[in-house]
Amino acid sequence: MLQRSQRHYSEDDYFAVEASSGIKHEFYRGEIFAMAGASLAHNHISANVLSVLRSAVRPRGCSAFGSDLRVKTPDGLFTYPDVMVVCGTVALTADRPDTITNPCVIVEVLSDATREYDRGEKFTLYQAIPTLQEYLLIEQDRVSATHWQRQPTGEWTAQTYVSLDVAISLPTLGVTLSLREIYLQVFAS
Repeated sequence: MLQRSQRHYSEDDYFAVEASSGIKHEFYRGEIFAMAGASLAHNHISANVLSVLRSAVRPRGCSAFGSDLRVKTPDGLFTYPDVMVVCGTVALTADRPDTITNPCVIVEVLSDATREYDRGEKFTLYQAIPTLQEYLLIEQDRVSATHWQRQPTGEWTAQTYVSLDVAISLPTLGVTLSLREIYLQVFAS
């Protein structure tokens, strides 16, 4: 999140701002937050992950989406994950055809401005999504990815990967993502 708003907004206010603005915003508890632009490395990483997931999950009846599609959490956060995957029918909010409520995997590319938020409050809000099974956090300034997985008990466990020579298994999707693929044109050629 970049800027804090000065007043309390309704969801209708938020959607009016989104419709008339050239930048994306998050909305949570009556506040609207402008989202920062993304670096070249961030864009390469997001595109790499989306490209691999999109082709890998399609035969499994799943769809991968980039950051132009919004997600809504049960607690009312509206935000734009870098990548998200939905398996089966896409559930949209009743009045917004561009807002998903049932992702099973969310991927966020971290920056200095978003790292703590993506690991902390945003992750807490994401955990309330009943369909969410996996959360992947990818650093853009070094080779490092943390894969969070919801266990059958509801607990979340994490594993961090720091080598281009390893791969991350995403069991919800039946897909493996190599860090070399993730970091193509950033730290790998």
